[in-house]
Amino acid sequence: MIKEHDCVVLTADVPEFGLRAGDIGTVVHVHDAGRGYEVEFMTLTGETVAVATLPARDVRAVNRRDLAHTREFQAA
Repeated sequence: MIKEHDCVVLTADVPEFGLRAGDIGTVVHVHDAGRGYEVEFMTLTGETVAVATLPARDVRAVNRRDLAHTREFQAA
């Protein structure tokens, strides 16, 4: 189960926030026993670019085989 403060990977684009599948965020709130999550997305220097409420199907837990990747954020 994904918990508050866990890192998660976005599994679907969220165009209204300029987010893409594969972006990494931090869970700041768990809704309805894991049916949804409030997730904060930040640049690598710590600037928050979005806080999105997402259904569980749009995020997954980080796993040990994940490889981080960067891209320059373009606001929506």
